[in-house]
Amino acid sequence: MSIQSRRERERAEREKLIVTAARELAEAEGWDAVTTRRLAEQVEYSQPVLYSHFAGKDAIMAAVAVEGFADLGEALAAARARVAAPEALAAVAETYTSFAERRPALYDAMFSQAVDLPFATADAPEPLHTAFNEIVEAVRPHAGAAHPALVTETFWAALHGLATLTRGRRLPRHAHDDRLALLLARFTRAPD
Repeated sequence: MSIQSRRERERAEREKLIVTAARELAEAEGWDAVTTRRLAEQVEYSQPVLYSHFAGKDAIMAAVAVEGFADLGEALAAARARVAAPEALAAVAETYTSFAERRPALYDAMFSQAVDLPFATADAPEPLHTAFNEIVEAVRPHAGAAHPALVTETFWAALHGLATLTRGRRLPRHAHDDRLALLLARFTRAPD
């Protein structure tokens, strides 16, 4: 192994350590608690070392968001694989809303925090495309004559709204399953 390979591996390991520490701190205390100073203390590197990897907290949050999309994509793929195509939409919807509820800080990095990531463009990182495409494939059997990506965006927006409003206690948690069932019934019924 060359010295260059070792340095690249060590750099990647430091970046992973920083991103993991940011995720854990955000999940424990919220994104306001995540500062480069606290992260530097937690990973036992100086702040200049953090800045040699990331331009600042926003860049770290963007890296966390990309990891979150990778995690979500894997979870959605597993949900789709568990059931046949028509029922996959329900499995994907449940997985999506459960992900948002179980991982609130990660979900916020992905969807609520101001991160410098391109969305809905060819330049978006691959994990964003992968997660979205898992939803597209679950929606496709129910899209009818409409473009599957547009139907998916609408379904995704509804899921995001349910997840966000429930997490924010704007909608009572006890009726979440009923709301999800109603949403699924609207998207899976035959077009008029």
